[in-house]
Amino acid sequence: MSEQNGTRVWFVTGASSGFGRAICREILDRGDRVVATSRDPESLDALGDGALTSRLDVTDPDDARAVMQKAEHDTGGVDVVVNNAGYGHIGAIEELADDELRRQLDVNLYGVINVTRAALPYFRARRSGRFVQMSSLNGIEALPGGAYYTASKFAVEGFSEALAAEVAHLGIGVTIVEPGPHRTSFASTGSMQSSTPMSAYAESVGEVRQLLAQLDGNQPGDPVRAAQVIVEMAATDHPPLRLPLGTMAHDHIRDKLRQQLDALEAVAPFGATDFPGN
Repeated sequence: MSEQNGTRVWFVTGASSGFGRAICREILDRGDRVVATSRDPESLDALGDGALTSRLDVTDPDDARAVMQKAEHDTGGVDVVVNNAGYGHIGAIEELADDELRRQLDVNLYGVINVTRAALPYFRARRSGRFVQMSSLNGIEALPGGAYYTASKFAVEGFSEALAAEVAHLGIGVTIVEPGPHRTSFASTGSMQSSTPMSAYAESVGEVRQLLAQLDGNQPGDPVRAAQVIVEMAATDHPPLRLPLGTMAHDHIRDKLRQQLDALEAVAPFGATDFPGN
């Protein structure tokens, strides 16, 4: 790794609030260095002089390459990339407009891909590095009323799992973080975007809207403790591929996987579609 004086260099997207800011603070508290990025660099001033800050639009691949190149030059080499930038959008599939769908995927999925691709040449050359890909409980368990958000996180899971298999022999690690509800501003009206409700979906999406509104500010997860675990795991020699965070994430993911296994066994008699003798 490109550690200097025993410290690591971290590159964090979406660092202005929520998990991004908590992770940056934890990095600095440990004495490591961080390149904190956001679409609004002024929002990063509160991190203090210990952080290098930069404007970054993760949806622009040229911008991602340029900012990563500058981070490499200014720090001597990035050790860990935290792909955290993202947001939620609540609405039935039929309710969301085309531009809302594209924006959701541009930020949550293509943003991760753009920054990952920008960092890979440097990691590959050094044969070291870590990617921390912020997914969600909803990267495993679908959220009715959040189909496009769910789609983006399912895609991040698949992309990152394939990435891990591609780069393991190069000494590069990948960890997919799957948080349940944590007490950030993610579910607030200022952060979570919402489409205009249609009455036909009041019994499904409407209930999810109410649940998220009740959950805002009452989430069981502590983002500070989550940031401590994320930073600790990313700094280990053998980071886990997946890292669910929070009791709800562990419980729901365990139940989902059990249900999938049961469903798989139930349809096993219909799975014999190979050519005879194969």
